Amino acid sequence: MENPLPQTLIEKIVQKFAVGLNEGQIVRSGDYIMFSPAYIMTHDNTGAVIPKFKSIGAKKLFNPRQVVHTLDHNVQDTSEKNLEKYKKIEEFSKGHGADFYPAGRGIGHQIMCEEGYAWPGTMVVASDSHSNIYGGLGCLGTPIVRTDAAAIWATGKTWWQIPPIVNVELTGKLNPGVYGKDVIIALCGYFNNDDVLNCAIEFTGEGVGNLDIDDRLAISNMTTEWGAMAGVFPIDEKTLDWLEKRNQFISVRGLQGVHSDADGNGAHPRINAERINALRKSALSADINADYAKHIKIDLGSIVPFVSGPNSVKKYSSAADLSAQKVKVNKAYLVSCVNSRLSDIEIAAAVVKGKKINPDVKFYIAAASSEVENEAKKSGAWDALIEAGAIALPPGCGPCIGLGTGLLEDGEVGISATNRNFKGRMGSPSALAYLASPAVVAYSALSGYIDYEKSNLNAKPTASIRTNDAKQAAGAKVEIIDGFPGSLEGELIFCHQDNLNTDGIYPGKYTYNDDFTPEQQASVVMENYDPEFGKIVEKGNILVGGYNFGTGSSREQAATALKYRGISLVIAGSFNETYKRNAINNGYLLIECPELINDLKVKHGSAVLTVKTGVMAKIDFRESKITTKTKTYSIGPVGKAAQELIVADGLEKYVAGIIK
Repeated sequence: MENPLPQTLIEKIVQKFAVGLNEGQIVRSGDYIMFSPAYIMTHDNTGAVIPKFKSIGAKKLFNPRQVVHTLDHNVQDTSEKNLEKYKKIEEFSKGHGADFYPAGRGIGHQIMCEEGYAWPGTMVVASDSHSNIYGGLGCLGTPIVRTDAAAIWATGKTWWQIPPIVNVELTGKLNPGVYGKDVIIALCGYFNNDDVLNCAIEFTGEGVGNLDIDDRLAISNMTTEWGAMAGVFPIDEKTLDWLEKRNQFISVRGLQGVHSDADGNGAHPRINAERINALRKSALSADINADYAKHIKIDLGSIVPFVSGPNSVKKYSSAADLSAQKVKVNKAYLVSCVNSRLSDIEIAAAVVKGKKINPDVKFYIAAASSEVENEAKKSGAWDALIEAGAIALPPGCGPCIGLGTGLLEDGEVGISATNRNFKGRMGSPSALAYLASPAVVAYSALSGYIDYEKSNLNAKPTASIRTNDAKQAAGAKVEIIDGFPGSLEGELIFCHQDNLNTDGIYPGKYTYNDDFTPEQQASVVMENYDPEFGKIVEKGNILVGGYNFGTGSSREQAATALKYRGISLVIAGSFNETYKRNAINNGYLLIECPELINDLKVKHGSAVLTVKTGVMAKIDFRESKITTKTKTYSIGPVGKAAQELIVADGLEKYVAGIIK
């Protein structure tokens, strides 16, 4: 049966992997759904998920074939403590029949691509923010938190609210010496006003066909830094050709490292001719009239080699401009999941071959996987880098996340082909970190300052953005399950601040006090935002916040403290995605209603931190609306998946109820 409503590619993928839908239900952006991902990957944080899994009473994995464990983050740490941790993870993984990849095999995200877990047209999750990378292969990859991971292990499923979906149209083609990394640096720097925050991105346009898969993977990977929850490319001939070549490579390589049963002919269990042929016949694609929240357009031909930073992806410059400034470099890095594939290593090797790294620069390299390193050695690229003076690190994570050898020290400047340059992430908070393509990094390592081949191209992208009018999906009333209220009433308490962080909601000094009772949490809530808050609010009030409510650290108490204080729920213009997951996972409901927030901002301004508005509001969950004495506002439907979690008082209790 053909869908009567047009869907985006992301909505179509979610439709396939959603579970528990009503008959004939078509999923849309904004819907809460339960879904069963094709695969879930956890890495070193598997050690933290195991006790959560056990605490809910789970004894076995719901589907061992769904679960992938990779050890990749702290692989340089050979201390007894870390080796013991790794041993326990391996014993758990193999004991429960999951797919396990040991330290040294490579970065989990690269393994997920190499071994066919990130399959085009499927939904795959990982307890890591760079799960977006799978979108380079037309796979909907998105991050989850550890509680979700435990839930999937135990039941095969968890929940998701489908984000707003943004269409990023790519036109033209890249000039020589410009790469996918330059594209995403340009997007992060040019559209730097949280334009895609907590959205999912679909890349479209004739320019997509001019990008190879490695460029797409780099772009998708760093949609994370741009603020998005996913970044998905279409499934096209480039995708299919990549799979064909991968299948041919595996046929020659054999099945080393594969941890699922091969078929009777010894074919790879995931990357094989039968699956590729089936994909070629039935690849998903967006409908022509699909609805997108925004439309961004950028000309690939207008992009030059760019550099991100320092210490922020929202700042960027052309490599040529920084070269003219002679910005000195102490350390250079070709490591991490975004730009350490074979093509990246070969690009860097071509720059340094026959030359020597500047004596004042330490240039660290690490392949994304053991396979990549082996292939780079066969091609001569690895030796070219080593002979030039590069320092080799094992395949895996490392300095990108502030672990192991080669961290930035006080006052140093680093240029890196990694994805994140937050202050202090790669070492000292007083260091400066820049991001660039492997070519710019290698060139800079030779020069001793940020440098690249000179270009006559303009240093500003040709790009535009348009916000589309929101379309209300016509439809039936929301079905209310037993135990969930059909409506809720309360007085609105307005806290105007945008980007209210979790430290403002729940002070960090209490975070690691494990003996803090619910009553004590309630007594300090919003203390850092407004010391008067606790005296103003009453049980049953509805808190109304600004935009990006709950940004900052991932402490769960920033949600539970409001719940324990008796605040019925929080309405905001938008929520930080991690805060949203923590709230729902703890049985606490959040609602987005930008129109209401805008009205309250106009009426009350920002002079008073906490306003007791005197406005009584009724939230009608059946009709998806908020009604005050003077106005009615539409809200997104609170569907069955969200209702079930609220009634169960959170994800862990929901899961515990299923596995009893």
